[in-house]
Amino acid sequence: MDLDILDVAIFDGEALRPEDRVSIRDGIITEIGTGPAAVPAERTITAEGRLLTPGFVDAHVHTTFGGQEALACDISAAGTLNEALQTIRNYVADTASTTDPANDWVIGGGWSMSHFPGGDPSADILDEACPDRPAILLSADHHSAWVNTKAMAAAGLDETSTAPAGGVIVTDSTGRPTGCLHESAIDLVSAHVPAAADEEVLAGLREGQRYLNSLGVTAWMDAIVGDYGGHRDPYGTYIGAAESGDLHSEVVGSLWWPRGVEDIDAEVARLTDLARTDGRFRATSVKFMLDGIVESRTAAMTNEYTCTCGGFGTSYFTKDHLEASFAALDAAGFDIHCHAIGDAAVKAALDAFAAIRGPGTTGSGTAGTGERRHHIAHVQVVDPADVPRFAELGITANLQALWACHDEQMIDLNLPFLGAGRSGWLYPFGSLNRTGAHLAMGSDWPVSTANPWEAIHVALNRSHPAAADTAPLLPHEAIDLTTALRAYTAGSAHLLRSADNGRIRPGQPANLALASANPFTLPPADIAGITNELTICDGRIVHDERPS
Repeated sequence: MDLDILDVAIFDGEALRPEDRVSIRDGIITEIGTGPAAVPAERTITAEGRLLTPGFVDAHVHTTFGGQEALACDISAAGTLNEALQTIRNYVADTASTTDPANDWVIGGGWSMSHFPGGDPSADILDEACPDRPAILLSADHHSAWVNTKAMAAAGLDETSTAPAGGVIVTDSTGRPTGCLHESAIDLVSAHVPAAADEEVLAGLREGQRYLNSLGVTAWMDAIVGDYGGHRDPYGTYIGAAESGDLHSEVVGSLWWPRGVEDIDAEVARLTDLARTDGRFRATSVKFMLDGIVESRTAAMTNEYTCTCGGFGTSYFTKDHLEASFAALDAAGFDIHCHAIGDAAVKAALDAFAAIRGPGTTGSGTAGTGERRHHIAHVQVVDPADVPRFAELGITANLQALWACHDEQMIDLNLPFLGAGRSGWLYPFGSLNRTGAHLAMGSDWPVSTANPWEAIHVALNRSHPAAADTAPLLPHEAIDLTTALRAYTAGSAHLLRSADNGRIRPGQPANLALASANPFTLPPADIAGITNELTICDGRIVHDERPS
């Protein structure tokens, strides 16, 4: 593709540039200049002052899972429980099979905990919409499942069932499961769901890629490459799609570290056999789920929750296990990717990273292995004493900025459970930035929208126009526009070890996103209204919705 983009504001991944033209020849950025090119391209786009950025790099997303759910019983757009139930009824009617209904599962998800008292849905409600087929619907955050009576019967789930380590079976006063499962208890039912066919997983990848490209995302880190929550491991699908050309975006897969690993060396050897260090799909990262989420009181806390149920949440790994496994993976050349929501989980990850650092190392160096790209995603509740340790240890803070606002779940299921003290520790983006931590950004889609501009809006304003309460959440923890854009482009590309994404520079394949406006000329309160108009991925246009 030969193209000149004229009269455009340019953010190159680090800063806003003075030039107003980007020239692309044969899919490669050849010049960043001012005014018309000396030898103009046959095709030009006049941007009229809109902002051109590197293609966004989503540092934490579940692309195949999200794509498959979007093509299944997707209730993520439902604003109320009644809307969700109607969507389920429609899906059930549209997909009724002539075969045995007991083997015709309804699969999907996207429900919000805020639609249910205490955050826990029940089988009785789901039975009304889907009485004859087993159904399992994952919550928007993928940490809980809503199942109906048919699904519980198919799995043999009853009052005698015991939750696996780290899991919660919600029960009524008689001990009978109500139809809500948290964390590893999801596996009690998901293990009975028929495995998705190859073509279904590939269709999910294609749909996920289309959606991300439409939002200006040209590269991402898939945060779970493994079997999880009823979803089949997409590893083979990614490899096949890269070889066939179906995958045109750049992807790093985070290989799943299973709970309950006993032989660490054997598991590292297994993952080493899966590692891929070049190509459009690479597997150079390993994912640890250290805890759950605040909404279900499974996020790991140093002190008890302040609600009547109390408890400290769930820590999936011991200190010794984390230190030994981190050391073995670091020595094997892997980057480590941690899910950590509660302050105890964040502290445990930092402690384990500190344990593998050698004497005299600084920043991201670790004992005997050179630079790594270890990172902690979500960082929702962080003890202020741990904030400086990110920079000290060279650990990237992987931010899902969209969540740092007063949405319904924050108001109903976070602040009351955390109490006044810990509620002042939420999403400390500004503090992390001021202490020099490296920042990356991602969406965790399908947990929430993958639209970078909505996440950037919240990062700047600590509020969202559609939030239940638009008052800023800890406004001193906001970051500025340049910092947010840098995190969502060059900062995330750093985690992927990408040479082709995250920056606009001559000699690099064109991976670019054109916004509908220039946010540097807008009030911060208007950022959420920006849309993505054009996406160029690996030198070709993959999305174009510019006004005619």
